Amino acid sequence: MKYKTYLFDFDGTLVDSMPVFISVMLRVLDEQNISYENDIVKIITPLGYHGAAEYFIKLGAKMSEAELVKIMKEYALTEYTYNIGAKDNVIEVIKKLKNEGFSLNVLTASPHVMLDPCLKRLGIFDLFDNVWSCDDFATTKADPEIYKMAAEKLGAYIGDILFLDDNYNADKTAKEAGMKVCGVYDDSSKEYTEDMKDICDHYIYNFSELIDL
Repeated sequence: MKYKTYLFDFDGTLVDSMPVFISVMLRVLDEQNISYENDIVKIITPLGYHGAAEYFIKLGAKMSEAELVKIMKEYALTEYTYNIGAKDNVIEVIKKLKNEGFSLNVLTASPHVMLDPCLKRLGIFDLFDNVWSCDDFATTKADPEIYKMAAEKLGAYIGDILFLDDNYNADKTAKEAGMKVCGVYDDSSKEYTEDMKDICDHYIYNFSELIDL
């Protein structure tokens, strides 16, 4: 393997949580009687809860950002804490990479209140050198600076880091920031598979493929 440092997305990459994320976001929009385009999931996934709340307000939501975030977290917390599972072969591959001495890290739009309990329940939290939420950087994965800041914290040249994400916009932004990028298949973003292949250095349908990169 030519990469020594990995930066993983969480939702839709490490865990099979996108159905929950999507249902929560669409529920909030529907309850606010807000209309939205078909690409809403592609737009809001890299934004995190605060970024999504800001976007919803621009679309016409009548609640404050704090109120929207509170509702989102309440709707999703139980699923992340007790039910959401890892995607196929993720746990096995993460353990293998860790045993071989690679630097494993997480950068996700999800807040720690959901992120940490889920990874701990799956038994892989302690395998990561860093588990970061976008909240730790006070910005989103739609901002190229977050990838540069992550690289600085890792003490690694940005072009030597492999970033893995199932979202087209996040992959595109990380690539523009200078990282090597591996797109990850998820049912929620399958319509963008070919677009992701066009912009990414690699693309995997299953985590087992990561071993061969």
